Amino acid sequence: MNTTVLVVEDEEALATLLRYNLEKEGYTVVTTGDGEEADMLVREVNPDLVLLDWMLPGISGIELCRRFRARSETRNLPIVMITARGEEADRIRGLDTGADDYITKPFSTTELLARLRAVLRRIRPALAEDIVTFGEVVMDRSAHRVRRGDREIHLGPTEYRLLEHLMQHPGRVFTREQLLDSVWGSNVYVEARTVDVHIGRLRKALVRGDEKDPIRTVRAAGYSLDEQFPN
Repeated sequence: MNTTVLVVEDEEALATLLRYNLEKEGYTVVTTGDGEEADMLVREVNPDLVLLDWMLPGISGIELCRRFRARSETRNLPIVMITARGEEADRIRGLDTGADDYITKPFSTTELLARLRAVLRRIRPALAEDIVTFGEVVMDRSAHRVRRGDREIHLGPTEYRLLEHLMQHPGRVFTREQLLDSVWGSNVYVEARTVDVHIGRLRKALVRGDEKDPIRTVRAAGYSLDEQFPN
């Protein structure tokens, strides 16, 4: 799945439980109990979804949600709020602030996971589907196969994960460091220039003859899938 969830929850036992169950489902999980740190982590980690507690020390979850929605780079970031505040007025306030869903404590893990999947399907379907398409490039994640038109593309494990990550976020520019964290993992030390090597291998596999290169190099920034490619 390779989907990153940022859990912002100051209750340590609940944060640990959420991490355990999310990782068991295949998610990559980053946790914090501090609102200001969460604001920083969203910029650094580029999560696919934020699981956000309303009541946090310092900056509240509502204020964090408001900040995320005010910025162009996080305006469409999926946010699910979790809170003990279950009154209708609170739920309406949370949703009006920009949360995509709202779940009250106590909740079952099964329901929470179902809500996360529903939000991902609705907002970022590429993160929840087995078949991901970008122009004429088609990735079948259940069969672990990639095709471009009628041609099958043979990729190494790293190139496959790299393409999968880029296809999940078409048009979004990732720095080398962000790609290292998302594809290789934050606990693995790899030189940033290694990304260039694997991008080169991925391009070589994807492009034949006069075919258009779907990967765009953004000078002094990083790489993205070319938004013009599907056209």
